[in-house]
Amino acid sequence: MCVWWYMCVWWYKAGMDVSGGNHRHEAPWKRMSKEELDNQYSPSRWVVRLGAEEAMRTYSQIGNEVTKRARATGRSLLNVLYGDGDGEKLDIYLPEAVSEAMPFLVFFHGGYWQSGSKDTSAFMVNPLTAQGVAVVIVAYDIAPKGTLDQMVDQVTQSIVFVQKQYPGNQGIYLCGHSAGAHLAAMMLLADWTKHGVTPNLKGFFLLSGVYDLEPIMHTSENAPLLPALEDAQRNSPLWQLETAPTQPADPACRILVTVGQHDSPEFHRQSREFYQTLCQGGWKASFEELHDMDHFEILWNLTQEDYVLTQIILKTIFQES
Repeated sequence: MCVWWYMCVWWYKAGMDVSGGNHRHEAPWKRMSKEELDNQYSPSRWVVRLGAEEAMRTYSQIGNEVTKRARATGRSLLNVLYGDGDGEKLDIYLPEAVSEAMPFLVFFHGGYWQSGSKDTSAFMVNPLTAQGVAVVIVAYDIAPKGTLDQMVDQVTQSIVFVQKQYPGNQGIYLCGHSAGAHLAAMMLLADWTKHGVTPNLKGFFLLSGVYDLEPIMHTSENAPLLPALEDAQRNSPLWQLETAPTQPADPACRILVTVGQHDSPEFHRQSREFYQTLCQGGWKASFEELHDMDHFEILWNLTQEDYVLTQIILKTIFQES
């Protein structure tokens, strides 16, 4: 796997315009078979320390354990309704010192828009609440119950809810992993005027995300998600920002695009191209490849306060250089 991975990375980098030019029509995925695409977009096949099944079990186990610990502190508001639907709930984890001016990190779980739960996703809660950051974990209706359009709308509603409930917040920071990073990135395109409130968005932390959904249409993951190309394009922040650039509402809003060293070459390509597109559009973006991390470790290590990504998040929230 390691030799294949580095060969793929060399091939991708050789074919990419490092200056950030738009070469979507030359994207390497278009030369891949369905089997190759399935491999590229199956993150568990790229883990290096565990087998695929063991990695998924460990990921679930850690998520369960840290969420139980976070809820055991008694400083949480669970299953708060942010909308009218049964699945439109969120959990709010509060620091010991609650104030009107708390910063909030709002997290959207991954799972290919078809699995995952807020009830097993409190990875970063204890390290962040210990430093005075309130953490919100959002549920949304995954497929097949929910469509991508509905998920994007629900994520939008959840942010509006947090802003209305805590109007004096010190800043709202969005964080998403994998499919959750996609949903968070879609908020760069949101029209807040129709919701009657503009959230105090100060930053985005996008972890191993997918930003162009067209390749997903050609994988086995697609069946319940994308019936037509227009659905993929409408819900692709990379495609939307390239074809109809959106100016930053707040030029100071920071966007961190991260990918694990051991993520697949397609995840690397997507992350780097999204970062380049953000830079070209005038967004305050940065890119980080997390050394020796795979698709799942990049998230579950957020349980550790001394983890490099935990420290980046805290420094960004508290505006430290």
